Amino acid sequence: MLGLLGFYDELDTRSGQPNGSIHDAVRPVGEPDEADLVAYLDAGHVLIDVMEAGRDAITGSPHRRSPGCSSLVTDGAWLWRKEFPHYLETHHVSLPERFLAHVRSVAYQMPAITVAQFAPHYDETMPLVGWASAVPWQSTTTTLVPEPRAVVGNAECDATMLEQDRNRPHGSWGKQRKPRRA
Repeated sequence: MLGLLGFYDELDTRSGQPNGSIHDAVRPVGEPDEADLVAYLDAGHVLIDVMEAGRDAITGSPHRRSPGCSSLVTDGAWLWRKEFPHYLETHHVSLPERFLAHVRSVAYQMPAITVAQFAPHYDETMPLVGWASAVPWQSTTTTLVPEPRAVVGNAECDATMLEQDRNRPHGSWGKQRKPRRA
């Protein structure tokens, strides 16, 4: 089975998620190598790409990983939501020692995944995170190779959000609309 990161109660409609409450995981400071850990998580293999937008479960504000936030990402040994690096970077959530040892042992480099070896772990783990319909693993490739991806920084994301707010027309978008006439 894959190790699970960031499957918190607040990020799902079902309670009893594998990692409990995010509020219990928040710390005042992160690991000394937190930037490398965030980069590693950002470089993971996307398994299931979900088109949605989310907000930070603690602050309620949008963040740079809001688009596709519950997409599932892996390194072949661990599984996390696409937005998990945000919580590590912003709220310094705690990480399992096994994960830290694993990432440091591969020198923060995302490994390639041999699909035949990965598939049984995927099939075993997906029902635990609410994706029973996504098994069995079906892939046309034999190896998943890490692809370089541009990751938007927090400052760039904040500037984009501010610009979008400026470009919205003024008015009461929060008011309910009048019902239509029948």
